Parts: sequence; structure tokens; C-alpha cells
Amino acid sequence: MKRIFNNVFGVFSEDLGIDLGTANTLVCLKNKGIVLNEPSVVAINVKSKKIYEVGAKAKKMIGKTPANIEAIRPLKNGVIADYEITEKMLREFYKIVHKRKFLTKPRVVICVPAGVTQVEKRAVMDVTLEAGAREAYLIEEPMAAAIGAGLEIFEPEGSMIVDIGGGTTEIAVISLGGIVKTTSVRIAGNKFDEAIVQYVRQKHNLLIGEKTAEEIKLNVATAMELSEDIECEVRGRNVLNGLPRNITIKANEIKEALEELISQIIEEIKLTLEKTPPELSADIYQKGIVLAGGGGLIRELDKKISESLNVPVILAENPLNCVVMGIEKLLNDFDRYKEVIISPETDY
Repeated sequence: MKRIFNNVFGVFSEDLGIDLGTANTLVCLKNKGIVLNEPSVVAINVKSKKIYEVGAKAKKMIGKTPANIEAIRPLKNGVIADYEITEKMLREFYKIVHKRKFLTKPRVVICVPAGVTQVEKRAVMDVTLEAGAREAYLIEEPMAAAIGAGLEIFEPEGSMIVDIGGGTTEIAVISLGGIVKTTSVRIAGNKFDEAIVQYVRQKHNLLIGEKTAEEIKLNVATAMELSEDIECEVRGRNVLNGLPRNITIKANEIKEALEELISQIIEEIKLTLEKTPPELSADIYQKGIVLAGGGGLIRELDKKISESLNVPVILAENPLNCVVMGIEKLLNDFDRYKEVIISPETDY
């Protein structure tokens, strides 16, 4: 009976891919590309638990809500921290994508960080099905990023992808359609923001919020000292007297703030390379490491990694969207890529 219903719903729906990220959720449709790109934020009424806003509108409310409304990020470090809120968020995103369609219960491919536990996989599956999917499949984030970056994942040669997202940095060596070595580090965009908040407080006695820290990161963050320093104006609250205050932050200051975190990521890449079989390692040294994710856009980061490891580093053509672009390629050629899917619904 379930199969009959799935076949009926399948006529009225389209295959859908989701990059369920800590910072942003991206949705793509088969043969149509990216149809939604929204922050993974939900504003709810604290008393009724009803959704007030989702996505970009909810993100604008962070740090500005009255007592009866709370702006929540339901994902932490790439995994679901609040099951109920994540389910509601996905349901709202489905409504946006399928607002003019009837009986839409899509087949969904959704990405998870490499190395997540079986319990975390089950949580992602359940929340996707509860939100309205008729079938749910999982793909590991670095594999999706590698496909989206255009790597030849089925060839008998080593490729390395480093995907610096919002909650995690995914490092993987791929060969013959499988992940040979992988590491998931909980140091990424959100940790960068936290480090900037702490730095500005310590060095300038200024309290700033998450949103301001993210703007500093996007505008002036650098991994290496710049010969021509750039700067941006920052507004916050003076720690000493509690009054509003403006300061100017320079890029080379942000380099200092992020230095330790970037060094930890580089060390994890090095450890992964050390554990890689020598034949595959030789391929990587020849072809280079591919850098993806929003964190990859930090100025001079590719150069910093390359100089530290003495390995070429190539920034992906569209680093921000590599993961969702990889899922879209999978949807468009499901038979070819289905072997890279992990833990389909039938495995449970």
C-alpha cells in the first residue's frame, strides 16, 4: 500500500535536494537548480510554539526579539540540535518551494557531515520524512561537495576536498566513488564569528553580536597579512560605560583573531594526508586540494593552506554552493550516483 501511495505522490512531485547547513539551508530541484537559499534560523512564539518567521526574516531578529519571541538556530555543528524546530523549519521551506503544487511529497536527498552517528543519521531521516518527504536518502557532505566541485570521484585516483561550512569543516580523500579517509572538525564559520566577537571585546572593549561578527568576517577577514590593509566600521556597546560606540577594524587584526582556528584546520588536513595511502597521497600532491564552503572565501586562505602543507590548493568555482550543486547533479543522474548515497530509508 505504501508503495502505491508513493507512486501516486511521485506523479505530482519533483525530486528535491537539501543542504541542511548550520548557517544556511539550500534547496535544489531536479533539472531546475537552486530554488531556495535561506539562513537556518527560526523565530517562534515562546508560548504557543508557533512559527513566527523562518530564514532571512528570522535571522534579522537575532538579538532583537521581545520576551515572547525567540530566534533559534536549530542545527549545531552540522547536526540537528532541536528536532521539533528543524522539522517545522523544513516544513516551511517545503511550502515555499512547492507553494503552487498539489499533493507534493518529494523524494529528498539530504546531506549530513561525514562521520555522524547512526542516531544522528536517523534523526535527519525522521525529520525529513516528518516534514513531508515521501522518501529520504542521505549523502555525506564532502562527497556532495566533491561532486559539485567537478571532481572525478569514480576515477582510480585520489582527490581531496576541504569543505569549510558554518558548523563543521569536512575533510575527505575520495577515490573510486568512495571516501577513503575523512575527518569532520567542529571548527568553521560559526567558530570564526565567535573568535571575532571575543577579539573585539578583548582588544577594543566593545560588545558586538553574531550578525556584526559575520559582517566583519565577510568584509575584511584574511588568513595572511595583507600588504594593503582594508578596514570596516563596527558598531557595538562599550564594555566600560554601556553606551553605543563606533570603531574601525582592520583586516590584519582579524587575521590575528582567526589565526589559531585556521592553524587547527590546517593541522587536521595534515593529519588526514598522513593517514592517506601513499599512491593516493601522490595524486593529491600532483592535483592539489580543492577548497569549498563559505569559509573558503576568506582572503588568502587557499594560499595559507598551500604554503603550510606545500601542496597546491584550488578554490572551487562556486564554493558557497558546492554541496547543493553536487546533490543536484546526483538528482539529475540518479542511477550513476546512487552508489554514493549512504543509509537509504530501507536500511533501517
